[in-house]
Amino acid sequence: MKAVIQRVLEASVEIENKIVAQINQGLLILIGIEEADNQEDINWLTSKIANLRIFADESEVMNLSVKDINGEIIVVSQFTLHAATKKGNRPSYIKAAKPETAIPLYENFVSQMENEVSKKIHTGKFGADMKVALVNDGPVTIIIDTKNKE
Repeated sequence: MKAVIQRVLEASVEIENKIVAQINQGLLILIGIEEADNQEDINWLTSKIANLRIFADESEVMNLSVKDINGEIIVVSQFTLHAATKKGNRPSYIKAAKPETAIPLYENFVSQMENEVSKKIHTGKFGADMKVALVNDGPVTIIIDTKNKE
């Protein structure tokens, strides 16, 4: 499971010219699921994200988590995070999970994230053509891969 975590001042997801998710300060999480992912990946990743200290405290030091600031979160599925680009110029998505595997894991990730931060998580729509807008704060962007635990 791969995640791109962006600290945002605001973010939104639009589908067919309609905003389906919108937040203020918090995190925009792009999540890519591969066939080998499981509940252990979800548990580790949601805990790691919820507790990442990437928000400034009163001394302007990144010492606070999204939970500490009561920030909001949008989670967007993004299979292209598993693009293999080693061969040729057309990315291969062979490692990305098929929808029958990915959808339940994605839904479980969102549910587990809600449990971690004790609030509703906003989402896009799995498989939809989405327009994602954000104001990246910092900018702070962190990439985490559960297979490397980094």
